[in-house]
Amino acid sequence: MNTALYIAKRYLFAKKSTNAINLISGISMVGVMVGSAALIIILSVFNGLETVVLGMFDTITPQIAITPAKGKTFDPNTTYFNALKKNKDVYAFSEVLQEKALLKYNDKQAVGLVKGVSADYLKNTKLDSTIKEGRFVLQNKSGFNGVMGSALQSYLTVNTLDPFTELEIYSPKKDISVNSLNPTDDFIAKSIRVSGVFEVQQEFDNGIIVPLAFARELLDESKNVSAIEIDFNPNVDVDSYKDQIAEKLGTAFVVKNRAEQNSSLHHIFNSEKSMVYIILTFILIIAIFNIVGSLTMLVIDKVKDIAILSSLGASKKLIKRIFLLEGMMITMSGCVFGLLIGIGFYYVQHTFGLIKMGEGTLVNSYPIALKWKDFILVFITVGTFSFLASALSSNLSVKRIDQINQNI
Repeated sequence: MNTALYIAKRYLFAKKSTNAINLISGISMVGVMVGSAALIIILSVFNGLETVVLGMFDTITPQIAITPAKGKTFDPNTTYFNALKKNKDVYAFSEVLQEKALLKYNDKQAVGLVKGVSADYLKNTKLDSTIKEGRFVLQNKSGFNGVMGSALQSYLTVNTLDPFTELEIYSPKKDISVNSLNPTDDFIAKSIRVSGVFEVQQEFDNGIIVPLAFARELLDESKNVSAIEIDFNPNVDVDSYKDQIAEKLGTAFVVKNRAEQNSSLHHIFNSEKSMVYIILTFILIIAIFNIVGSLTMLVIDKVKDIAILSSLGASKKLIKRIFLLEGMMITMSGCVFGLLIGIGFYYVQHTFGLIKMGEGTLVNSYPIALKWKDFILVFITVGTFSFLASALSSNLSVKRIDQINQNI
C-alpha cells in the first residue's frame, strides 16, 4: 500500500483537533466544486448556442463549396466535374451563378444578391425549415419563381400573395458599345414572381434565390458558373473528400467545407468561449488556492505527527507527499462533484428546458450540449492548479522539521 496515500486519506477523513480546519477544507472543496460546475455548464451552453446557430447556417450552406481562385466565374463542363457529379457518394451537385443586381418592387428598390441555382439545390430537405412566408418553389406551371430573404423582402415590402405584381430585377449588360440616352438600355431587365420568403441570417437574407436558367438570362452568362455546391450522402467522410477535390483541382480553385465557409462565425464563437473560459478559470484558481490556508492549518495541527514520522525514519519527501496528496484529494474531489453537477444540469436543461430565453428568440430555452473535450479541459485545469497549490503548502510541512524534532 502507498504509505503517503494511506496517511493522507486518514488525515482527510479523520477528525481534526481544530474544527476550523474541517470548515476551511470543506469551503475549499465546495469552492472548487462550484467553480468546476460553473465552468462546465457555461462551456456547454456555448456549445449549445454554437450548435443552434451553425445548424441554421447548415440549412443553406453546402458541405463543400468550390469557387475560382481568380475571377468570378468558371466553366463547370470539365471531365472531372462531370465525373464528380455522377459520383455515388454525391447526394446533390448544385451549379450556382450569382451576382448583385438592382431589385425593384412597386416604387421601392434595393441592391441585393441574385443567386441562381440548379435543380439539385432543392434536394436539401432543410430548406422548408427556413421559410417564413409562402413556399420554397423555384419553378411551377406559371414559370420561374424566386425565394427572397426576409431582410430584402421587409425593405421592399414584397407581397408573396399578390399574383399580379412581380419583382423587377436589373443587371448591367456586359457589352455596352455606346452610351444610350435611356439608362435602362444599359441593363438587362427581368421580372419574376416571389413565391416565398426565407430567414436564416442577415448575410443571406439580403438576396433572392432563383432558377439557374433565369440567372443565366439575367446575367447574360450562357455556360459559366460562380460556384459548385456539393452535399454528400450520409456517413461519407466530407473532410477526406474535400482534400481529394482540392488536390485534383489544384491552385485554380478554392475548396471549402462548412466551417471554412462560416469561418468568421466560428472565430467569434471560439473567441467568446475562450474568454469565458479564461475568466472563469481565474475565479476557479482563487477557489483552488484556498487549499493553501487549509493545508497550512493542517500542518500546524499535525506537528507532533510529523515529528513522530520523522523519528520513525520517514523522509522529508514522504512527508511532503502526504500533504500534497491531501490537497489534491480535497480539490479533485470538488472537481469531480462539480463535473457531476454539470452533467446533472445538462440533463435537466436538455429534458425540461427550465431556463428560458427571451421572447422572439430562435429557441424557447437555452440550448446546451456536452463535449468530452470540455470535461478533459476542466479536469486538467483543476488538476494543474491544484498540484501547484498543494505543492506550495506541502513545503511548509518539512521547512522546519529539524527544529520541530528538537523541541519535541
